[in-house]
Amino acid sequence: MSLFGLGSRNQKTFRPKKNAPSGSKGAQLQRHIDATLGSGNLREAVRLPPGEDINGEDINEWLAVNTVDFFNQVNILYGTLTEFCTAANCPTMTAGPKYEYRWADGVTIKKPIEVSAPKYVEYLMDWIEAQLDDELIFPQKLGAPFPPNFQDVVKTIFKRLFRVYAHIYHSHFQKIVSLKEEAHLNTCFKHFVLFTWEFRLIDKGELAPLYDLVESILKL
Repeated sequence: MSLFGLGSRNQKTFRPKKNAPSGSKGAQLQRHIDATLGSGNLREAVRLPPGEDINGEDINEWLAVNTVDFFNQVNILYGTLTEFCTAANCPTMTAGPKYEYRWADGVTIKKPIEVSAPKYVEYLMDWIEAQLDDELIFPQKLGAPFPPNFQDVVKTIFKRLFRVYAHIYHSHFQKIVSLKEEAHLNTCFKHFVLFTWEFRLIDKGELAPLYDLVESILKL
């Protein structure tokens, strides 16, 4: 069982796994991610590889490859809960009693609507896949430029992926424990938090539903 594999018993993906941009430096960066994750040092794994320029296209390449990776991680984690996270059990997309998320993509659904948690996640994953598949946003060809708003798109993706983690922790943690997946969930979330903190991808206010947990990770 790898660090981010759930083993054959629960290898359910919510939808097909996405691959990193192939024509870019994606494969090379993916090897770097795999190597650093293998060391078990998550703080080291999230950092821009040595020699990469944080102010140039290198940072966008790094964000692109990791965005695909984190999408896949959340996809697999949520996939283990699809039979428990139903419209009947989770009629709204919440993260505890204080936080409810409504869905809008700004295009087909402009005004936020209240939907069940599984419907919210379905809308979200569809929306992220559309961003990842759009070569004007996530270029596949070597040397193709990233759009000026690329980092804004990435921030929106991470903000919304965080909401899936928040829902899992608040609504399904006992089920995760009974499936003996809490160590995997915690490792994935720690990796996610360290990455988003390193590159300032999520506003502090958005982290409120899991702030104590986030704070404990960042202090480690």
